[in-house]
Amino acid sequence: MKNRNRAKRATVTIHDVARHAKVSSMTVSRVINGQANVREPLRQRVLASIKELNYIPNMAARSTRMGLGTTRIGILFSNPSESYLSKIMVGSLEQSRKLGCQLIPEYCSGLTSQKKAVSRLVDAGVEGVILPPPLCDSESTVRMLAGLDIPVAALATARPLPEVSAVYIDDYRSAMSITRHLIRLGHRKIAFVEGDPTHTPSQCRLDGFLKAMEAAGLTVRENWIAPGRFTYKSGLAAAEILLSGDEQPTAILASNDDMAAAVVSVAQGRGIRVPEELSVAGFDDTPIASIIWPDLTTIHQPITAMGGAAVSIIHKMINDLRKGRGPKPLHQRMTYKLVKRHSTGRALS
Repeated sequence: MKNRNRAKRATVTIHDVARHAKVSSMTVSRVINGQANVREPLRQRVLASIKELNYIPNMAARSTRMGLGTTRIGILFSNPSESYLSKIMVGSLEQSRKLGCQLIPEYCSGLTSQKKAVSRLVDAGVEGVILPPPLCDSESTVRMLAGLDIPVAALATARPLPEVSAVYIDDYRSAMSITRHLIRLGHRKIAFVEGDPTHTPSQCRLDGFLKAMEAAGLTVRENWIAPGRFTYKSGLAAAEILLSGDEQPTAILASNDDMAAAVVSVAQGRGIRVPEELSVAGFDDTPIASIIWPDLTTIHQPITAMGGAAVSIIHKMINDLRKGRGPKPLHQRMTYKLVKRHSTGRALS
């Protein structure tokens, strides 16, 4: 019997307590952590459920409650680009260090995985979560966290929701800027590689490209817009499509640097000289942009600084909650920059 009780006790989670007390998991977390912004009747109800279910908080939650821990911020990620994600992590970790926060990363993929990852973050005592792309545009993930009263900062979304904090750049205007650069170099036959269709910057970057082409009086062929997923592999497939027709573009703009690097690889494999015969441009200015040769002309997105800004925003929202103030969503737009390198040159004709 004792063994069965011990096994039962070990299976109880913070979510079981929340269901039993008919409150949110975040309310349970606040009671465990000794936070003041919980009404006394709710606190007593949660404590009664904890006692009845024999719930034992994990070590992270207990250390926070005893004042031995620090502010915990979660970062939930599923980004396929390791170089992009690494720059986010560098900025987030550095700002967390400055603010005395603990950053807890969690990987997820599908919806079921997201739910489990969110549960792990809640059990670890996080009080706010950063969502890098593409999860920054996942309504189900945002709703899930909102239901737990956990502040969210969407990182690198192109269409920030009014009720969700966000750090972003102007993807539309930056795409126009780099397209105009190609046009100024004399290119008239310009193709485009799309990004992940579930990520809002993908559409904004395509729209910016199309607008710049239209403003210059240039026609974009339907078969010169190739699908991509922000991965190197999808860039290879897109390049094969764009460089296999009877008439080929003189320039290709890809929605990120990984796919642009793949375009350069396919072109070189086909004996097409970059930039003499084909100009290639990317987006984001991730490490691969300056590692390959020729190095990529691209839009510099201050990804590292954006990661740090997201931490600062979440930290402020958590402090507001602790003081009993409803946290107001904050939107911070960062500055992009066109970086001209050796992968683009003047059109031959």
